[in-house]
Amino acid sequence: MRAWEVAALIFFIPVISACSSWVNFPIGNQVFRPPTIAVSPAPILTQIPAAPSPTIDYTPTPFSTPTPSCSNNLTFLEDITIPDGTSVSPGLEINKRWLIRNSGSCNWSEEYRLQMIAGADFGITPEQSLYPARSNTDVIINLSFTAPEENGTYSSAWQAFSPQDEPFGDTFFIQIIVSDTS
Repeated sequence: MRAWEVAALIFFIPVISACSSWVNFPIGNQVFRPPTIAVSPAPILTQIPAAPSPTIDYTPTPFSTPTPSCSNNLTFLEDITIPDGTSVSPGLEINKRWLIRNSGSCNWSEEYRLQMIAGADFGITPEQSLYPARSNTDVIINLSFTAPEENGTYSSAWQAFSPQDEPFGDTFFIQIIVSDTS
């Protein structure tokens, strides 16, 4: 075979094998018979049933409001000095003390405070620091007031406030009678 015949065979073999009408092909003094191609039957496609979808048993949990980790409370126990109704001279400096209990479960820090909620200010700032105290301990609150210059009955009410500016516990008072004859 000559080189061009070999090249033609290489090129035409796929073409010839694709044509079913050309069974024998003479090349020079030889007859070319294309190879027999065995054809496999078409694959049979079967559908595989889908796996069942997993079911998720879900019960939504309702949102809950956070519960405070402790509770604030203050219990008034007694007046230690200047009992209510005490007569004092006009302009007198008064050192008032109350015995109270931190009856809540929160420990009071320096962020806790007292506020005057009603009455006369007696020359004192209406917001004072509340003495830090651990839960279930007794504390003495000590405030210095100045009696008014005019005669009369005067009182002031005080309340504890949390760091979140929420009032809590018992209200406690000072009540004095200012008189020139004291």
